[in-house]
Amino acid sequence: MTKGKVIQIGFLFALIGFFSLKVLPLIGYTELTTSSISNILLIFIVFLWVMSYISRVITGNMTFMEQRKRYRAKYEKIIDEKLKSKFNSLSSEEQEKLLEEIEEK
Repeated sequence: MTKGKVIQIGFLFALIGFFSLKVLPLIGYTELTTSSISNILLIFIVFLWVMSYISRVITGNMTFMEQRKRYRAKYEKIIDEKLKSKFNSLSSEEQEKLLEEIEEK
């Protein structure tokens, strides 16, 4: 999740709080009821956020981890291509010698 997305979600939650505190009394709810509804909404939103965070931690689906996996896959692909091209540029005798050295280790 990007910083911009977090700001958008925070702004949305602020609008929900504003709606519950300012608009519900116009519909006919008392101030005590609107503050209770606002508190319940806030607690519910925080609870959902904490649960989603815990689930992302358990599954390893964190933003940094995903970026690292993508980077590692690209890095390994580049290194594999370079190694293959270097190996293919060797003479067949050098290739056999290198393979024998690898098998010994």
